Amino acid sequence: MSSPQAAKYLAQIIITGGQVVIRAFTRALRQEFAASQQAAQKAGGGRQGARRAAADSVTGMSLQEAKQILNISDAKDKESILNNYEHLFSVNDKSKGGSFYLQSKVVRAKERFEMDMKDSDKKTVKEET
Repeated sequence: MSSPQAAKYLAQIIITGGQVVIRAFTRALRQEFAASQQAAQKAGGGRQGARRAAADSVTGMSLQEAKQILNISDAKDKESILNNYEHLFSVNDKSKGGSFYLQSKVVRAKERFEMDMKDSDKKTVKEET
């Protein structure tokens, strides 16, 4: 095979490979966009849904999962959240034979509640003005 032919085949391979990568990247972007739209709709739609979806993605858990982890039925009961958090955090302390993984899930659940409370506080301030 001559050198110009080899260069031609190499160029074709590079172009074809580039097209495959671009198509895959475009498809992944479309899927991610659709998934974020679905998450926002499941969270209630509109701005509120977008905030919930963002909070879910930041903490890595939904409000429902945080309720289950901290064994809370009312997300606005700050005292129960704090009491359950402190109990579960201390029980899962590594020095007491607990699980660091479970302890981190407890921390993330508390953070998720805090994010939700912060959003509701901002909403309350906006409504008052």
